[in-house]
Amino acid sequence: MELEQYKRMSAAGIDIDDQTSTFIDHSSKISSGVRILPNTIIKGDCIIESDCVIGPNTFLKDVIIASGTKVEFSHLQNSSIGQFCTIGPFARMRQNCKLHDKVSIGNFVELKDSEIGSGTKISHYSYVGDSTVGTDVNIGAGTITCNFDGENKHVTRIGNNAFIGSGTMLIAPVSIGPGAKTGAGSVVTHDVNKGVTVVGNPAKILHNSGNL
Repeated sequence: MELEQYKRMSAAGIDIDDQTSTFIDHSSKISSGVRILPNTIIKGDCIIESDCVIGPNTFLKDVIIASGTKVEFSHLQNSSIGQFCTIGPFARMRQNCKLHDKVSIGNFVELKDSEIGSGTKISHYSYVGDSTVGTDVNIGAGTITCNFDGENKHVTRIGNNAFIGSGTMLIAPVSIGPGAKTGAGSVVTHDVNKGVTVVGNPAKILHNSGNL
């Protein structure tokens, strides 16, 4: 980062830990109260609102980040992120992702062209692509939305308060209803209705507490 840019941003209330390892495009807009940790690159038309912590070792391009969000050791492009989210370490978001408020995206999670509702947690080793995920959903470690059939991409929809067990394979196109659950290791090939629990490969109904 150039010295003059560093001085200008510091005077505007932006805390940059290490000038020499930080790069910020002049086209990006950063609010006061933001802290940028070492080895961070911010390119394109990024907008970062107040009280965010970005880095260390983070790459952003054309990303909008609302206030109070933390991003560490992650790679984000062409996406928007709500307030008070936590992202990383080692997360990747690309191709028009949208996170609502208080979403948690953990280590080695990749998101592509997906919308994630408020309060949802995707904490470990998962891929969510071409998906719409509701509010307060828990997606367990190792979950994959199997969105490509070799020729076309397909959509996965997950309703509010659903619980997706670790290692679940969601074979798109597929919908998981509000409050539905999948057991660990399930391979879901058909829609799951509201309040239904499915387990197995292929997944079959174990319990039904919904209004079908």
